[in-house]
Amino acid sequence: MAATMAGVSMPATATPPAPQVDAAAPVPRWWEDAAISLGLVAVQLAGAAYMVVLTPILALGLDPLFLVTFGSLSTGLFTLPFAVNLERNKWPSELSNRLVIQFVLLSLGGVTLFQALMLHGMKKTSPAIASAMPNLAPGLIFVVAGCLRFERVDIKCQYTRAKILGTLLCLGGAITMSILQSPAAPPRRRPPDLAAAKSHQDWVVGCLCLLGAVLVLSGTIILQAATMIRFPAPFTLCSVTSLIGAVMTGLFQVTTAGRLSPGTPQTSTEIILSLVFVGGLVSSVCVMFQTWALEKKGPVVVSLFSPTQTVGTAIFSALFLGREVQPASMLGMVFLFSGLYLVLWAKKKEGQVLPADRVVAYGTEDDVEKPLLLPH
Repeated sequence: MAATMAGVSMPATATPPAPQVDAAAPVPRWWEDAAISLGLVAVQLAGAAYMVVLTPILALGLDPLFLVTFGSLSTGLFTLPFAVNLERNKWPSELSNRLVIQFVLLSLGGVTLFQALMLHGMKKTSPAIASAMPNLAPGLIFVVAGCLRFERVDIKCQYTRAKILGTLLCLGGAITMSILQSPAAPPRRRPPDLAAAKSHQDWVVGCLCLLGAVLVLSGTIILQAATMIRFPAPFTLCSVTSLIGAVMTGLFQVTTAGRLSPGTPQTSTEIILSLVFVGGLVSSVCVMFQTWALEKKGPVVVSLFSPTQTVGTAIFSALFLGREVQPASMLGMVFLFSGLYLVLWAKKKEGQVLPADRVVAYGTEDDVEKPLLLPH
């Protein structure tokens, strides 16, 4: 990323060949757009593959807290060298109490609670449902941010009404998917009535865990946006919160279970640790690439690719796990994605029609290139 930024900025400072740089600009711009698009698709498919791989491991008895602890630890360690080398000059001279509290809250919400609820919910439902639920986040963020006055809300504005409609579509789609997508069971091995009732109960608990994870994620993103105003170092923030979250999750498991243990998985600890650390490495690469893409294109463009993970998870689950996606639940997926894109479209258009005074106040001219949240 540093080399790319230097390659862009250095010709701009050279006075004589400025017209030639402008003439040659479209070629690297096209290459950059293609690289970002392909990279974002790869990031989402990598996440889908990892969720599908984790599903049978969790079913064998792996404790989600153990997975969160060592996965977050590996992510924090892998991103730490990049944070030190690329963002050291952005670190504050001293840590304020407010910043420390924000770090702890981000670690508790974005690392411990979110990941634990997501893994527990995925264990009791399916990878496809688990990957679809986070698409609720933009709509929920709009609701929460609007209440906290981080988000522009004007009921007379058509784009505000579009965001409200999109949020309702997201919620309706999630509810539809949860109701119509029943627990998967092989057709020739239908469970007895008692087991079937237990299966449906687990499904409801799993859906509630996933919804709770999305609520935690929405609040965490808002807090992260506020933190980044005074601490504009995303790699450092990722590394620090991952390490703090790993410690907090490990302490919680030791407190509740008496020890830091993978549970009672029917597989070797070496395989589990290898899977965890490979997942941490892949997650670190994905985080760093998405951070670069956010810097280049903004969160709206990055968010447009999030449904790719849901589609990829559904395909991988059908191919490798034999999971059936109920055709009726596809209707909920359509509602969910439609609501997501409606919210993102309204955000983009709303940024383009802000009055001049609000453009200066919010610091945005085109919402595609600026953050989703516009703090006062």
